[in-house]
Amino acid sequence: MSPAPELKATLTLPQTAFPMKANLPQNEPLRLAKWASLGMYEELRKTCSGRPTYILHDGPPYVNGPIHLGHALNKGLKDFVVKSKTMAGFDSPYVPGYDCHGLPIEIKVDEQLGRRKLEMPAPAVLDACRAYAQKYIDLQTAQFVRLGIFGRWDKPYKTMARDYEARTLEAFYGFLEKGFVYRGLKPVYWCTHDRTALAEAEVEYEMHTSPSIYVRYKVTSAPEAVDPRLAGRDVYTIIWTTTPWTLPASMAVAFHPDFEYVALATSGDSPDQVGPVYIVAAELAAAVTAACNLDETTELARFKGAALEGTTFQHPFLERSIVGVLATYVTADTGTGAVHTAPSHGADDFYTGRRYHLDATTRVDNSGHIHVDPEAWNRVAPPPFEGKTIWAANPIIVALLEEYRALLAVGNLEHSYPHCWRCHNPVIFRATEQWFIDMEHPLRRADGSETSFRQLTIEEIDRVIWDPSWGKERITNMMATRPDWCISRQRIWGVPIAVFLCKSCNQAILDPALNRRIIDLFEQEGAEAWHTTDISALLPEGVRCAHCGGAVFRKETDILDVWFDSGTSWFAVCEADADLKPGYAAFQKDDGVKCLYLEGGDQHRGWFHSSLLTSVALRGRSPYSHCATVGWTLDEQGRAMSKSLGNGVDPVDIADRMGAEIVRLWVASIDFREDMAASENLMARCAEIYKKLRNTFRFLLGNLHGFEPARDEVSARELLPLDQYMLARTRELTEKILAWYEAFEFHRVYHAVNEFAIVDLSSFYLDALKDRMYTFAPTSLERRSAQTVLWKITEVLVRLVAPILSFTSDEVWEYLPHVEGRAISVHLALFPKPEDVYAEEPAKLLAEWKQMFAVRDEALRVLEDARQGKRIGKGLEADLEIAASGDLLALLRRHAGGLKEFLNVSAVRVTESREADVVLEVTAVPAAGSKCARCWNFMPEVSEYGIWKNVCTRCQSALREMNIEPPQSEAA
Repeated sequence: MSPAPELKATLTLPQTAFPMKANLPQNEPLRLAKWASLGMYEELRKTCSGRPTYILHDGPPYVNGPIHLGHALNKGLKDFVVKSKTMAGFDSPYVPGYDCHGLPIEIKVDEQLGRRKLEMPAPAVLDACRAYAQKYIDLQTAQFVRLGIFGRWDKPYKTMARDYEARTLEAFYGFLEKGFVYRGLKPVYWCTHDRTALAEAEVEYEMHTSPSIYVRYKVTSAPEAVDPRLAGRDVYTIIWTTTPWTLPASMAVAFHPDFEYVALATSGDSPDQVGPVYIVAAELAAAVTAACNLDETTELARFKGAALEGTTFQHPFLERSIVGVLATYVTADTGTGAVHTAPSHGADDFYTGRRYHLDATTRVDNSGHIHVDPEAWNRVAPPPFEGKTIWAANPIIVALLEEYRALLAVGNLEHSYPHCWRCHNPVIFRATEQWFIDMEHPLRRADGSETSFRQLTIEEIDRVIWDPSWGKERITNMMATRPDWCISRQRIWGVPIAVFLCKSCNQAILDPALNRRIIDLFEQEGAEAWHTTDISALLPEGVRCAHCGGAVFRKETDILDVWFDSGTSWFAVCEADADLKPGYAAFQKDDGVKCLYLEGGDQHRGWFHSSLLTSVALRGRSPYSHCATVGWTLDEQGRAMSKSLGNGVDPVDIADRMGAEIVRLWVASIDFREDMAASENLMARCAEIYKKLRNTFRFLLGNLHGFEPARDEVSARELLPLDQYMLARTRELTEKILAWYEAFEFHRVYHAVNEFAIVDLSSFYLDALKDRMYTFAPTSLERRSAQTVLWKITEVLVRLVAPILSFTSDEVWEYLPHVEGRAISVHLALFPKPEDVYAEEPAKLLAEWKQMFAVRDEALRVLEDARQGKRIGKGLEADLEIAASGDLLALLRRHAGGLKEFLNVSAVRVTESREADVVLEVTAVPAAGSKCARCWNFMPEVSEYGIWKNVCTRCQSALREMNIEPPQSEAA
């Protein structure tokens, strides 16, 4: 005869094969392989076919290295959007992109090729650039996939693809043929290190130390023409500059027409000598006198700046006459009120030069070396700055000024200065021939009214939802004040400005038919065709210049700004890609489809900016309906991450050591709109939170053992009150989370799920259910009621976290009780509908239970006092007496049957308060009765059940329901 089981063996404890240890670094790659074998992305497209479309258009990351934490943040957020939109019932395809052209790659290839590049044909250099870019496309793709990002990774869009290059060129021709584009001499930001023009979006401001000098220019025209009191005196004006290297290009001195200027007389070297007179702005006179160590000065005359127009001055060291000009940009906050003007090296200077017909010839070459104007230097030996870089020339020119006795003061100034955002070297203004897009080009609105390109773009900004809202003001201000867009670059790795220029007059051929042929050529052979195809094979026979009749032409050698490149992605991808084209066409017709751009805060001047300009010009509207801006990743001290500081967090390393889920959980934990901290420590905290969430899922699954929904689900009206409350609470959570996903408030989802799992489930509901789940008969109504709710909670929770915990949710999905017709993956399922979680509006029930939890809080306080007083041990060693009145008394009596479980004690007795003003009074007393050996509750009746001693009547009933007869074996 077999021995009877131990009494504890009759308990129904949680049972599941779902592992406690996640082993994410080992198991995530296995799940990725499973998704790949299933063709998960393709299955999603099939499943979503016919649904309403939602478009998230990917801003392409640059492919010159492995991904960093900013990439993981960016792609993680996009994955949350795409997955949440998909589970919300949309067809949300994700076509990832890569930004391939541009200087960083070309520089790296230059370093690899060395001097060989000089001997290589252009196509060979371009092939090397393509190979370099493709290497990092492959690497980044593998890293993004490792993080669980769903997308069309086998066919991303690449700005170096032939079809993309052709579409970029087609967009440029669209601008050209509509009259937006002109070619002209203008000062542009110029990087002497990278030897190319820069757009405003490619300039960052960093601290820089510059020489600060005060230089005197001698008046050579009749000084009495300015003011009679200056007759017969040596008169100078004083300029202040931090760029001595620009002085060889100095052509004028600018004065503000409305400022008051003073002529300050100085004493000579001896009492009988008269010193020079210096003209400066009256408001700055004291500061200039102090800075230049002018001893005693006397105001000799006072006059408006307008009086100085046309006055001539001698250049400090060149044989050049300098003219006095008027300009309202002259300020009186720093300097002298007299501004040295070099038309080839400043925007204001350039336009002043145009008004006064000044020479704007640039004598600083592409690499930043200065060359003297031969007409202004009549010596045999070249000047000492000749051929020097501008930075090396600064001290040489300062010394030259001292030699010519033109230097009044010298020092250093640390100030914010424009730098190239790629190489981080200081940049200069340099007047060069460039291609520009005219921001004031006339356009017509949809209603036919006239406007300008700039104004229509600003109006389109108003139609966009900016998240956060300050993005609207930021991009509006940028658009309102930006100069014409310089779209040409003096490099090779990019889309050529495929235009033929007349060798006689330098004007471009404007021929749409010719443009179309070149686009077709690019589609077939790529941008290399511009370098390999002879002019004669492209130009129609007998073509003549429409401006001068010339018959000899040359190819433009510049390439397009990479911001034009990526800024036409809506045209090259959204309008052309089969997966995006139908939905994007509906968006452009305002047919209910939304289009989101989500990128870093710097993209207000970058991709958001250039995309908006190209779309408004070519389509008359914004390319997006919603722009979301991501903050910067910082370390815990608020410092930017950098290699030099060694404070970076590598998402691939975290994935390999802790799991991609930890990276994803970190992305969800922060409000992406603000700058955010990241560190090994914070990742470890996320790992701890992950363990708690995983254990919650494991406990839920363990308690669903033996539960078959089709057979065992309890109807809503039969559920126990506590279980009904938890369903109502789960519906409330569902409604909030769905709204937060809609608003991209992923951090709220993270915190709400975490709180629900730890507070509502682990600390309360799952703890309260243990008695029912472990000791009641497995098939009892009470236990099936709890299992029904646990099943629904798990079904809801696994869907709600799927966009964030993509690996774990799919793993949990495989352990859920069988349901006919269930999707093979959670990612092919939809979010739960709140009404399917709990059919009724939950507000009334939740308000009722809010009162119940107030009673629980008081009960727990009383129990803790009794525990501290050594009157009880655990909660089951206590009975509670609750006295209440009014509505609360009625509420407690309605829930009397569940109070013992709710409060986790052995018994609860509810009575009416003896005093009318006492709403609630809770008293804890030692539990009456005896402790049941099976359920550990103190019960009024315990007895033997066979040879098992001290078994309560409730447990005896459960044992009989489980077909366990009283054991008789002595072995028990």
